[in-house]
Amino acid sequence: MDSLDAVDVARALVDIDSTTGREHEAGRYLAGLLRARGYHVVEQPVADGRVNLYATRRAPLVVLSTHYDCVPPFIPASVRGGILWGRGACDAKGILAAQLAAAERLAAGGEDRVGLLFLVGEERGSDGAAAAAALAGASRHLINGEPTDNRLGTASKGVLRFTLRAAGRAAHSAYPERGESAIEKLVDAIAALRTIAWPVDAVLGPCTYAVGTIKGGVAPNVIPPTAEADVIIRLVGPSADVRTRLAPLRATVGIDEVLEVPAVRLATVPGFDLAPFAFTTDIPLLGAWGTPLLLGPGSIHHAHTAEEHLPLAELQRGIDLYGRLVTSLLAGGATAA
Repeated sequence: MDSLDAVDVARALVDIDSTTGREHEAGRYLAGLLRARGYHVVEQPVADGRVNLYATRRAPLVVLSTHYDCVPPFIPASVRGGILWGRGACDAKGILAAQLAAAERLAAGGEDRVGLLFLVGEERGSDGAAAAAALAGASRHLINGEPTDNRLGTASKGVLRFTLRAAGRAAHSAYPERGESAIEKLVDAIAALRTIAWPVDAVLGPCTYAVGTIKGGVAPNVIPPTAEADVIIRLVGPSADVRTRLAPLRATVGIDEVLEVPAVRLATVPGFDLAPFAFTTDIPLLGAWGTPLLLGPGSIHHAHTAEEHLPLAELQRGIDLYGRLVTSLLAGGATAA
């Protein structure tokens, strides 16, 4: 598969709406493409008819992996000025196409000990990665694809996701003293997040937080009896450190944990540009697949935006780098995390 074919695959994938929960059509497309290329393909059911895809020619020693779900909204593909635009262009359908192209190039050169693992659900809790452990064989290394500007990751932050819930008492807004505002409690808790001295790591930098959604109340003229906010904290170390700092908030709000993914240190290979990353990946759930590495074309700063895109030159370089990385790993070139 040459780079032009990789662009065609990436564009075809971007043109399929695979917003998390809607990966069915993209899964069928990929399964058909992989089988047409001569791969043995396992379609692993995950939930609601969505499937992980594990493609091999023979027992792999290195597995290239990424996800084919996307955040909303769906944005169809276009190619303008040597750039692929659209939802998933860099996160992570262009990456998937680069991985497939690299595997094809290696196979054409006689190296077929490379597997492909394409997952659902990464953008909303990684249910695909969790299920994929059941497919793992004896591979030694897993190269996860996320947009790293074609740099090899040295570490990535984790996630602690939770919901702040405030309870109050409804009353007529003309008599606020007869009620108790859940929204004001919630606002106080959110303001308190700004005052916390979060942990800092020498490699990953500071722990950060973001309030993603807020909802509450029943009407403008009613003292609100309920309110809640979804919060994500990017972990740089043990989650216990963060929980200790959050504990004082429990005096006024409930804290319901939704998801925890640990921060990870990653293996590297000499001769590649290196960088740590603040985002979280499927890697912590893919330990059964071997020593993890992180690499992919495209910028994380363009992912999840209305201007998501991937320069085609970066896609081509990604193909080259995946090939170099696999070759190095098969020759024993990895450096421990």
